[in-house]
This record gives sequence, C-alpha cells and structure tokens, in this order.
Amino acid sequence: MYRIGIFVLALVLLPQYAAASDSAVPASSDSISSTLQGAPPQAANAPQADAAAGDKRADFAREPVSRDARHIADWVVDSSDNRGLPFVIIDKTEARIFVFDASGRIRGAAPALLGIARGDDTVPGIGERELSNIRPEERTTPAGRFVAERGMSARGEDVVWVDYNSGVSLHRVITSNPRDRRLERLATPTPADNRISYGCINVPAAFYNEVVNPSFTGTKGIVYVLPEIRPVRQVFGSYDVEVRNQYAVQAPQNTTLAGALPTTTQ
Repeated sequence: MYRIGIFVLALVLLPQYAAASDSAVPASSDSISSTLQGAPPQAANAPQADAAAGDKRADFAREPVSRDARHIADWVVDSSDNRGLPFVIIDKTEARIFVFDASGRIRGAAPALLGIARGDDTVPGIGERELSNIRPEERTTPAGRFVAERGMSARGEDVVWVDYNSGVSLHRVITSNPRDRRLERLATPTPADNRISYGCINVPAAFYNEVVNPSFTGTKGIVYVLPEIRPVRQVFGSYDVEVRNQYAVQAPQNTTLAGALPTTTQ
C-alpha cells in the first residue's frame, strides 16, 4: 500500500512540475540579449530613431539646387548656424538666390546678378571708393557668412546690407543703364551672363518686394554667399549632415569604449 500511495502521488505532481518548467523558458532570444545587455529589447533600435529625429534639413520644395547650396542649407538648419533668423543663400556659380525662413523652409528662389569679377574676397577699403574708381577686376561679390539687415542706399532706396563696409547690398535690379541689359540677363536660362554688377546682388524687383523685403522686415538675417574659388567647407567650416548622422547612429554602440578614453589631450 505504501508503494502504491507513492506512485499515485507521483502521477498527480508530475504534470504540475512540467507546467512550471515550461513557464520558466524565455519567450524569445530577445529576452536573453536584454538580460545580458541590461537593456530592454527595443533599445537596439533607439539610436537609429534618435538620429532620424535629429536629422534636420532645409526644405527646398521643388526648386532645382546645386550640391553646394544644398550642403550649406542642410548644415545651417542642422547646426542652427542661423541662430533662429531667416537666411539667404547666394549661389554665385549658378547665379541664384534662395531665401528661407528661420526654420529652413524656402520662401522663394530667383536668378541674381553678381559682381563682374570672379573671386571670393573683396578689396580692402573698396566701400569708401567711388564706383568710377573701382576697376573691373575688383568688382567681386565676396563669399562668406554675413549678418544682414535692411537699410538705405546712397540713392535713397531701401536695400538689405550684406557687407556694409564693403558697400555690398542685396537690392532690386538696377535698370538705369540700358547698355547693361540687366533685365535681359536675369531672364536668360544660363548663369553665364549674370556677372555685371560692381559686387552687389541684383534680383528681380517683384522677388525683392514679395520675398526678400518681408523676410527682413523687423529682423536681421544671415546671408551665406557661396565661394567660387575656395572649397565651400573651408569658407564656412560646414559638415555633411548625412555623414554626421551616420556617425551618430554608430556612436552609441561604442559608448563603453568611448567612456574609457580621455576627454582631453595635453
């Protein structure tokens, strides 16, 4: 009887033990990796999601744009180099202007007339000289980053001063000299004939009135004049946004190693 009782008890307890053993098996291999890494399973996807959320780029809508212009616009938005101000990109090679709001959304684009001479620098003291004393080879539109604001020109017209000391401004196209054919130059599809000014940036009057002027009303703005001689990254110290975000995705995977490295060098 004693042996029969033990046998019956074993038959009753065996299914319960088996059920308890099944419930202790991990539901998936993800649970194992989570335990080993000390992080929930979804943490492996977190860096990619964070990098995507931080991928800020300029919105050109459907405007055709050169590689350098897009590079600088994306960098400006991603780095907040415009400091919350509207900004403008002057692409000298393509002879085009792009105006953005503070968030990097394009407000408009148009052809532009630029200094007749190729070059990224301006002649020292040129802003104090009479136009008649400025030689053709000195009539450049300087490249760089400029804090611009509205003001008045010597002709009594409202302009956006890009580089006041050098006498460089952004304004409506000047048509006082018919021989310059400035309106015709703006209308052609090629940038080859858009070099005619003393260094100022001429744009269509309607574009100035409807896009430029409202963008600079009550606020300053940043004007980025792209170089045509020096590399664009050298002039602005910019970085490629896509490459930066690729590194941002990879970096969290090496946080343990990075934390062990010295933060400064001697």
